[in-house]
Amino acid sequence: MIVNLLSEMKKSIWITGISALFVLLSFTYVDFFSSMTKVDYIDGSKTLKFTTKMNTNHISDAIKINPNTAGFEAEVKRYVNNNFDVYVNGSPKTITFTGSQVSGETVWVYFETGGVSDISTLKIKNTILLGAFPKQINLVNIAYKGSQKTMNFQRGKEVNEISF
Repeated sequence: MIVNLLSEMKKSIWITGISALFVLLSFTYVDFFSSMTKVDYIDGSKTLKFTTKMNTNHISDAIKINPNTAGFEAEVKRYVNNNFDVYVNGSPKTITFTGSQVSGETVWVYFETGGVSDISTLKIKNTILLGAFPKQINLVNIAYKGSQKTMNFQRGKEVNEISF
């Protein structure tokens, strides 16, 4: 009887241990892939100013260059120019890269487009990191003359348009 009881306790401990292992494995590290862009309309200069926040490791992996090297900013500029398009009232706008800053795990990218007097529609194509990371989500928050709107982008939904 005691032998049966010990055998049952061993089996119970073993099952509890395996269950605990499965629970621990369910909390494995999962990377979150996203970028956030803030768009501000500057009425005085008729400019849309863009500030994009990306994960340093993610952009570094996508452009295949170490963020601590001299060529990093030039590659980020090229990457953003190739992966972010802006159309105001149906017309494509030229993006001017104004800088970037690496701050630990975050890369801040600054760019703008000028000659924007009035916006009735704003269309953006945002493929930043979508090619490198299938689950990437890009958010764009737009502030225009007191109105706030948000766009989101992911694989299969690379273009978004809003009206004001």
